[in-house]
Amino acid sequence: MTAFDLQHYQPGEQLYLWWLANPAAPRLIGELRMARSLKGVSLVYAPAWLASGFALSEDLPLMPGEFFPHDKESAAGAVDDARPDRWGERVIRMLDKPPRLAVLDFLFFAGDERFGALGVSVSASDYLARVTGPLPRLADAQEVHKLVAQILAGEPVAPDRRRLIAPGATLGGARPKALLELDGHPWVIKFNEPGEAVDMPLVEHAAMTLAAHAGIHAAPTRPVPLQRGHAVAVRRFDRVGGLRRHALSANVALKAAGEAPGYPELAQWLRRRGVTAGGHNLQQMHELFRRMVFNILIDNTDDHEKNHALLMTDSGEYILSPAFDVLPSGQALGYQQMRVGAAGADATLDNALSQCAQFGLKRPEAVAQLRQVCAVVQGWQAHFASVGVTVADIESLAGQIDRPFLRDQRLAFQR
Repeated sequence: MTAFDLQHYQPGEQLYLWWLANPAAPRLIGELRMARSLKGVSLVYAPAWLASGFALSEDLPLMPGEFFPHDKESAAGAVDDARPDRWGERVIRMLDKPPRLAVLDFLFFAGDERFGALGVSVSASDYLARVTGPLPRLADAQEVHKLVAQILAGEPVAPDRRRLIAPGATLGGARPKALLELDGHPWVIKFNEPGEAVDMPLVEHAAMTLAAHAGIHAAPTRPVPLQRGHAVAVRRFDRVGGLRRHALSANVALKAAGEAPGYPELAQWLRRRGVTAGGHNLQQMHELFRRMVFNILIDNTDDHEKNHALLMTDSGEYILSPAFDVLPSGQALGYQQMRVGAAGADATLDNALSQCAQFGLKRPEAVAQLRQVCAVVQGWQAHFASVGVTVADIESLAGQIDRPFLRDQRLAFQR
């Protein structure tokens, strides 16, 4: 791979999509084009990819032609997950100041550390990408935090420090973040948003580790102490031993399948596209049910379809990624961002049970899993305290997690 000098970047009508599962042997996938009527980006597969590649998502079948995005200001199919998230876009606007702010340009400026195994190049013959340089280390966390504060304040960042902020590492989210290398592996480090009174990074670590007790495969997290409060480091699950894993957000997967954003819909997608050997897809459907229940009970109402991801296996089937971005939202909305059951997105356990068959569960089985999660969440305060969350922060969160609407629901299934 060759780094591209950003000073030579000129906005054009096309860029090139590359396959980077093995970064040492990149393969051209096809051409990305400006879809002007949609203010987005389309994809045309290259002949060599058509001959020996695979469909990146169900709405990008392996056939000639130009594939357009579903929505305005987005990219076609799986390419949309290669875009920077909202924080990444903010970093690009602030630090890179592209001459044009089209979706095509954001795809390029997201850089080589973007989520998943897709890469964007200015060349069809060589993978020439925007590269930020070596990742910062744990010792740089406080410095990275200072740079994040400068970006939030609209203050200039010295050119030699900009490499510490990578704009394209995660799926949709606005929380300030960067990348770190820990123990030879890339991690995402996330910081508090401006004005947050609660130490939310430490709360995220507490919630993620609590989820693991509820039978949920959660991404490993580490609290990172700062001069004030904490950051939280989340281990990247789209990188394994120097290789990269193709991943789809539930947003892309469900749109490609023509389905609405919902937990039952995602469960059925796993039944169809998940790993069938040994009934693994059925186990994944059960875990998705537990994740849904946990999100309801912990008051995580920011569980939108970009906060669920699917990883492609060597067989071309998919598995749930480790859970991520699981933490109390503190909004007490009473509804989730994805459909839960027959009553839509209503955040109730009765609603969760209403379509348990869609998760491959008979009602008694679903009730048993629900009780398991309820028992774990019942002890959330003690667990949060055990990982260092302050009494004041626990009391603040209890206003949502322990309000009668949620507390009464979990207690009803523990009797």
